[in-house]
Amino acid sequence: MTSPDTTPPTEETSAGAVTTFDAFARFATTAPPTPPQPGQAPRSPEKRLAYHSQFVTVRTPAIETLSRNVRTLMILGRHQSVTARPSLIVTGPATTGKTTALLEVGRTCHLAHTRRAAPGDDSVPVAYVLVPPGATAKTLAGEFARYLGIPVTTRMTTTQITTAVCHTYTAAGVKLVLIDEIHRLNPRTSSGAEAADWLKDLTERVPATFVYAGIDVTDSAVFTGVRGAQLAGRASLIDCGALPARAGSREPFRELIAALEQALDLHAHRAGSLPKLAPYLHERTAGRIGSLSRLIRQAAIEAILDNSERITKTLLDSIALDHLAEEHYRPRNPTRRRTRPSSR
Repeated sequence: MTSPDTTPPTEETSAGAVTTFDAFARFATTAPPTPPQPGQAPRSPEKRLAYHSQFVTVRTPAIETLSRNVRTLMILGRHQSVTARPSLIVTGPATTGKTTALLEVGRTCHLAHTRRAAPGDDSVPVAYVLVPPGATAKTLAGEFARYLGIPVTTRMTTTQITTAVCHTYTAAGVKLVLIDEIHRLNPRTSSGAEAADWLKDLTERVPATFVYAGIDVTDSAVFTGVRGAQLAGRASLIDCGALPARAGSREPFRELIAALEQALDLHAHRAGSLPKLAPYLHERTAGRIGSLSRLIRQAAIEAILDNSERITKTLLDSIALDHLAEEHYRPRNPTRRRTRPSSR
C-alpha cells in the first residue's frame, strides 16, 4: 500500500458536482487537503474538522490497476480509427471506491495534459458523465452535451444532439471519457436498448478511450443479450471489490487502515491503535473502503468535538454507519445468517 494521495472527493461526495468541464477542471486543479506535517503549527479545531470532512484518498490496488490499464489503452488506441478502441469497466459492490478510482484517474490525466500543454491550448483531455436514471438515447446524449456546454433544445432530435456531441468532442480533443453509474443502463427495455446502441455508436465516432464504472456490472442487465456481448467483447474488467483481510502474505485491509491513521490530525491519538483493530474494522465495514473511510472520518470529527482527540473502539462502535455496513454487522433480524467476506 502506498502513502495516502490527498485528492478529494471520496465516493460519498456527489459525483454530479463534476459533470461539467469547468467543474471537473476545478476539481482536478484544486489543491487537495494535506495531512499534518512535522513541525507544522497546530491547526484550529475548525480547520481540522474541515480537513477530516474531506480527508485523503489512499491509492488502493484498484486505483493503481486502473491507472496502469488506462495509460496502456490510451497508447494502444491512439492510432486506431476503424473500430472502437478497447475500453475498461470498473465493477464492484456499493461503497468500494469505484467513483473515487474513476475520478482519480481522470484527475491524473487532466493534470498530465495541463503540464504538457502549450500556452493557449484549450483542448479538453477528460470528460466525466453520469448515466441518468432510466437513460434513453436522448437523455444520455444530453448529459454528454451538458459536460461541454453544447446548447441543446427540447426540439432537437437525438441525431442532431449526437452530431453536435461527436463534432465538439472530437474538435475539443477529448482523449478519455469516464462514464459512471453504467448499471443504470438497461438494454432489456426499448429505451435502454436505444441508449446502449447510442453509446456504442459514440465510441466508434469519438476518438477516445472509454472507461465505465457501475455497481456489480457483470450481474446487471448491461452485459445481457447481443448488446451486452458487444460491450463485454471490447471491455476489460477491473474488480473494485471489498478488500480482503489477507491476500497471501499481505494484509491489504490493515495496510489501508494504517495509511488512513497516518493521515489523522488528532492531538491525543495513539499511533498503531487502529491497525490493531483490523479484525473488528473488517467485520464492521465488510471490507468496503467507503464504509471504512466514513467510519474513521466520523470518529475523528467526534473526537475533536468531545475533546478526547483520539479514536477508540468504544467510539467507533457508537457510530452509525451506512445501512449496508450496519446490516452486515448488526442485522435487524438476528436470526438471519450473515455472510462474512472471505479472509483470503
